[in-house]
Amino acid sequence: MTPTATTIKDSVHDYIELCPTAEALLDTAPMQRLRYVRQLSTVQLVYPSANHTRFEHSLGVYHLASRAVDRLGVDDPLADRLRAAALVHDVGHGPFGHQTEAAIERHLGRHHDEIEWLLTDSELASALEAQGLDPEAVAATVDGRGPLGELVSGSLDVDRMDYLVRDAHHTGVPYGTIDHSRLLYSLRTVDGDLALEAGNVATAESALIARTLMNATVYGHHVSRIAGAMLDRASERVLRDAVVAPERFARLTDSELLSLLAEHESTADFETRLRERSLYKRAIWAQRGTVPDRFVGLAYDRTRELEREIAELAGVDPSAVIVDSPPVPSSPESRAKIVVNGELRRLEERSSLVAGLDACAREIWRLGVYAPEPALSAVRDAAAAVLETEATVAP
Repeated sequence: MTPTATTIKDSVHDYIELCPTAEALLDTAPMQRLRYVRQLSTVQLVYPSANHTRFEHSLGVYHLASRAVDRLGVDDPLADRLRAAALVHDVGHGPFGHQTEAAIERHLGRHHDEIEWLLTDSELASALEAQGLDPEAVAATVDGRGPLGELVSGSLDVDRMDYLVRDAHHTGVPYGTIDHSRLLYSLRTVDGDLALEAGNVATAESALIARTLMNATVYGHHVSRIAGAMLDRASERVLRDAVVAPERFARLTDSELLSLLAEHESTADFETRLRERSLYKRAIWAQRGTVPDRFVGLAYDRTRELEREIAELAGVDPSAVIVDSPPVPSSPESRAKIVVNGELRRLEERSSLVAGLDACAREIWRLGVYAPEPALSAVRDAAAAVLETEATVAP
């Protein structure tokens, strides 16, 4: 970086220096759109200060990637590609980020990390090419492919390092405050693979512990899950009713999506409930041990079938029942590589904590069934019968 490099003041990393490629990319409309997409979407209904955006998170990931490539001694042009990929890694997110991701995947068949279409068919392509970068190679890096792609999307990537610290900072909880500087300092490459130097098992374990605790208290909070499930159902309705084309839907901002939902008769009530935080309530909140395996991690179509079955048994409109059964969380950090006696080993082979944290993830998993308050009792009894679980709201 030159002494005259543009700097941006960040709430987490202090001053972030921009390289010419980053400056050019930030000036594009797709990147500026991220100013209007919240990082934590419906979590803001639980933690009011969690108003940070995917724009500032992208800057943070870029900053950590820059520090990592300097630490690893990566030569240009690969270093430039890694920095660019880190900056644009979230540009494929739709409104409300992960909360509308499933609806977008159902209608467009692509994940938010699959951004080659955007990098090659928008002004981002021109910005990258003007800096001597291949948009397709940058897109592959965002998806974790190519040389050191795991730095941007891998088991201990800079994306995770930033969002854990940033989300903890803005929510006010202490659980995500990992030692990301130590993680960056301990990175090295072994035969082209990214790994942690010997003696850093505890450093890697801290990331697993942080994400497990953040899942329990922030990302998986029941209010956020209820709001997210309501948002998913409303998004599906406007897409199926052809109110908006899927391609356009994926490029909306948070406020644009809420306006769209408010203007469509079939989703106006959901929009009001989301805006006023008048959400559905938990009819059932069941622990993993009480739920049959066939009702864990349900596919979308099966979920909707069960919702209709529960609604019919309860004597309510199908829109009054939401079933929310996610897969049991995994621990991608456990697959991180660490150097042991000069050889690469997976963290899960060297850490007794990994098995315990996997059990913890299973312990905090919940099956949710949500309904408007007047219908709670009827929906609870019907859902317990259909899903063969207890008619309770577990702690």
